Amino acid sequence: MHDIKSIRDNPQAFDAGLARRGLKPMSALLLTIDERRRTAILASEQAQARRNAASKEIGDAKKAKDEARAAKLMAEVAELKTTMPKLEAAAKAADEELTKELSAIPNIPFDEVPDGVDEHGNVQHHVFGSKRNYGFAPKLHDDLGTALGYMDFEAAAKLSGARFVVLKKGLARLERAIGQFMLDLHTTEHGYTEISPPLLVRNEVMFGTGQLPKFEDDQFWAIKGELLAAPDHERLTTERLGLIPTAEVSLTNLARESILDEKQLPMRLTALTPCFRAEAGAAGRDTRGMIRQHQFTKVELVSITTPETSKDELERMLSCAEQVLQKLDLHYRVMTLCAGDMGFSSQKTYDIEVWMPGQGDGGMFREISSCSVCGDFQARRMDARSRGPDGKPRFVHTLNGSGTAVGRALIAVMETYQQEDGSIAVPGVLQTYMGGLKVVARD
Repeated sequence: MHDIKSIRDNPQAFDAGLARRGLKPMSALLLTIDERRRTAILASEQAQARRNAASKEIGDAKKAKDEARAAKLMAEVAELKTTMPKLEAAAKAADEELTKELSAIPNIPFDEVPDGVDEHGNVQHHVFGSKRNYGFAPKLHDDLGTALGYMDFEAAAKLSGARFVVLKKGLARLERAIGQFMLDLHTTEHGYTEISPPLLVRNEVMFGTGQLPKFEDDQFWAIKGELLAAPDHERLTTERLGLIPTAEVSLTNLARESILDEKQLPMRLTALTPCFRAEAGAAGRDTRGMIRQHQFTKVELVSITTPETSKDELERMLSCAEQVLQKLDLHYRVMTLCAGDMGFSSQKTYDIEVWMPGQGDGGMFREISSCSVCGDFQARRMDARSRGPDGKPRFVHTLNGSGTAVGRALIAVMETYQQEDGSIAVPGVLQTYMGGLKVVARD
């Protein structure tokens, strides 16, 4: 959420930031609503102040036995009692209108973020490793998994429809091993605190991290309600809960409606959870295999920091996510996203793209992690603050990153470590988690 005072102070800079996102200017509309809101609030406050003063004057008039003045004042108070609810309603309506407009506007990119309208404007930051040479044509992960008999999309479709998968035996264990390895790395070496958060959250929690209102159709919702009798079978909704699209939602909102002691910061949290995405905006994309699923597992990293340290924390978080792929000896590149390709809440984002040799024509890089700094954008939506040495509360800064997507790491391991006979060599760092197993092969 943006600070209307900041927009009021520098509307040109705000509109320039939106332009870099490919959006039209919004400051004029916002400031018009804000002026109406401030005028309504002032009128309401003045009416309240006048009512209080007039009530006191009534007492003074009665003490002075000035019945005419007392009657006039009482009539004025009666009229104010009638008009004040209207003034308060006008102020509330303007405030809600401003909040609605502000809540749909994405964060402003840092000046250092490259210009661009889509992924073609992203800039390569650095590369780790190199492509492997195979004495055979590398296969796609779904071809490998199906041939092993351990990856079943048809069974998943019978249970849940498209974009789901059933993993079995060695691949199910390999996926679990990857997630546990990531979680252990981040908690033991990188100083993150492990959290087991709820997977179902309220609307205001989704709002806090920016999933609502703009991306409502991209979420899955669990509806609690009553089913009425025929003929309509109308459902009366009493409450709905959203299935988290990422543990960022639960982890970041742990700071909501709080004033933290800055001695507690940075607060670094991690979780290994299932995630759920409707992928409403991805129709027809990556329909094959496990690349884009409705349900997937991910290790998430979240940091709650002070404004002074948030930029450095982004670099640290990126390094933590990279070490996962380095220890797995996977070839990857880091991209700095351009202004037009960043997520809704982000000020700056790094994407880690891992090399998948079976993808496309001869292999391709695919995103496996995004690390973003959001400034106080989410904190304002959550009312998450900290109290510094001066004792004054201020909004914290939030960051989030995948540390990393377990399903896509599984794909990268399968395609990178595939052998000519279709088996999958187990990376050394995962063998302990696999009970010493060195190769996943068909029974």
